[in-house]
Amino acid sequence: MHTLSDAEQDLLTVVRGFVDNEVAPAAAEHEADGTFPRATFDQLGSLDLLGLAMPEDVGGSALPYRTYLLVLEELARGHASLALAVSVHTLVMQAIANGATEEQRQRFLPSMVTGADLGAFCLSEPDAGSDAASLTCAARPGDDGGYLLSGTKAWVTHGGLAQRHVVFARTGGPGAGGISAFVVEHDQPGMVVAKHEDKMGLTGSPTAQLAFDEAPLPGDRLLGGEPGRGFATAMAGLDNGRLGIAALATGLAQAALDAALRYARQREQFGQRIVDFQGVSFLLADMATQVEAARALYKDAASRKDAGFEVGKACSMAKLFCTDAAMRVTTDAVQVLGGVGYTRDFPVERYMREAKVMQIFEGTNQIQRLVIGRRLAAGT
Repeated sequence: MHTLSDAEQDLLTVVRGFVDNEVAPAAAEHEADGTFPRATFDQLGSLDLLGLAMPEDVGGSALPYRTYLLVLEELARGHASLALAVSVHTLVMQAIANGATEEQRQRFLPSMVTGADLGAFCLSEPDAGSDAASLTCAARPGDDGGYLLSGTKAWVTHGGLAQRHVVFARTGGPGAGGISAFVVEHDQPGMVVAKHEDKMGLTGSPTAQLAFDEAPLPGDRLLGGEPGRGFATAMAGLDNGRLGIAALATGLAQAALDAALRYARQREQFGQRIVDFQGVSFLLADMATQVEAARALYKDAASRKDAGFEVGKACSMAKLFCTDAAMRVTTDAVQVLGGVGYTRDFPVERYMREAKVMQIFEGTNQIQRLVIGRRLAAGT
């Protein structure tokens, strides 16, 4: 049984209060207007909630990864776009923390831990999504030991808004070994926003294509100071990111369950509450079971990670199950509400739209099944 420590319980009490009073009440407006909740994101920095999993030497709290994920779930319960912002921002910080030189860590991370600089993770391309090793964005040697970056990055969360990007580009031959990572700032010459995506959900989270045209990068922007290390950095980051999405999906599913329960306890038909009808109560029972199972799975994977075990398969399992569960639970929440659930007067239709993309980003769920199957075949 994964009981909460006293420290986790105290932290979550603070976070839940913030979510209920500040985050959730503003979520619908941000999603309707398509605006990023930057002020709320900054508040998270002020509350020291952006660096929970970061090392202390760059201003972080160095808390267990499980604790960070519990906070992420709570944020997603209030506003999925805000929780996604924290997850992606953390993914970028981890790529720098784990793949950078010490000088780069101290230069780039402290301002991200406070939230002053927002991060973006630039891996996917128009023709390189699941097959990340085939990316074509390239950085060729330039003057004075620097690089000239050219190509297009797609599906960039915080594209056009972030101050700091980790960009993966080809510096060598074909395949994973020819990929390097670079830190690119928001005012980089030769970088433009090529397209803003008009999405069906998570509209409070900007997504864009970024185009680079011979963008000149100083040599000290090469992450880790050596070429060819980018793909390993990306894959390690995606394991962490998949756990983040698992927690995020669980929080979204919890929000949908809560909304369905509130409605079912209040709505009356044929002289009784609809929650007392067996057909509805069975639906709610299945939803609650899915949420609890999802939470247990991601917490177990996080505990394994905190204990130092290899968790690639566990991360894929958590991402797969939690996001599939979120899709089922949010869809069933619409069903519980009936006709009004299909309207924008209630949040469950938004939850259902938001859940769909969670089965797609950070590696589609088909890719997760491929990863899990290969690990099973290999006996690992």
